[in-house]
Amino acid sequence: MSAPSPRKDPIVLVFDSGIGGLSVQGEIAARLPEAETVFVADDAGFPYGAWDEAALTARVAALMIRLVAAITPDIVVIACNTASTLVLPTLRAALAVPVVGTVPAIKPAAERTKSGLVSVLATPGTVARDYTRALIEKHAHGVEVTLVGSRRLAALAEARLRGLGIDEAAIAEEIAPCFVEHDRRRTDAVVLACTHYPFLADVFARLAPWPVTWIDPSPAIARRTVEVLGLAPASPAVADPIAEGLRPGRAIFTSGHRPEPALEMALARRHLAWDEGQTLGGAFAAAVAHDPLRTERAFALAPGGRLL
Repeated sequence: MSAPSPRKDPIVLVFDSGIGGLSVQGEIAARLPEAETVFVADDAGFPYGAWDEAALTARVAALMIRLVAAITPDIVVIACNTASTLVLPTLRAALAVPVVGTVPAIKPAAERTKSGLVSVLATPGTVARDYTRALIEKHAHGVEVTLVGSRRLAALAEARLRGLGIDEAAIAEEIAPCFVEHDRRRTDAVVLACTHYPFLADVFARLAPWPVTWIDPSPAIARRTVEVLGLAPASPAVADPIAEGLRPGRAIFTSGHRPEPALEMALARRHLAWDEGQTLGGAFAAAVAHDPLRTERAFALAPGGRLL
């Protein structure tokens, strides 16, 4: 889908399985302070990492078609590696607005490594995708890439953002496979291939057995969003996701549950106000909230990504 004519005040719809996509939303807001960002977390379906591929494709397509119809954004950003590596072709065929995805930053990691040892820290779903392996084949010639699929880190990042305690021993256990050492070489770059993970980056760095470069794709996604919209980004002095003067936005949770006080404060710092979810449409929102595993089966996909 080609980009629309540039607008000074675009609406940007940022979607994730949970609240990790706030890492991307913040970078976009910093570069486009006049844009309205609508952040949607499919917390009723979280986590996406263990979902069946066909079920996840149908669910995300059903949600996005209704969200785009209700919000009328100028662009959609899928701030989720697990979803992006699976559903981007379907969404681009089904939606009449540009769709920017989030995929593992394997190319920049391969370009930066000096040891030739790179790890990709992701969810099990992202690790299993053919798309991820195709990125490695295309961009990581001569580089040894270790894929690490964590089952717990996304939930731990969610807990931290919601103001709950985190288990640092569990975090250390989850990131340990990223650190490979052989032939007098060590892993020196780790790709954060889940948008939740930047919210644990300081903990990762403190618990790491040796220093590495942690590659967060959020700034690159934001730059791509600006590029597709055909707009000029904010100056570096303004590029702060919690700066004053950013246009207020909304946060929608498919569960309909009110965010915890700590999360609501985090949203407010990003100039996002909780929306109770009426944007999804009454009956559909209720189905998503109360029976998320059945909702995707109610919306079968026809060829080309259209809903039956």
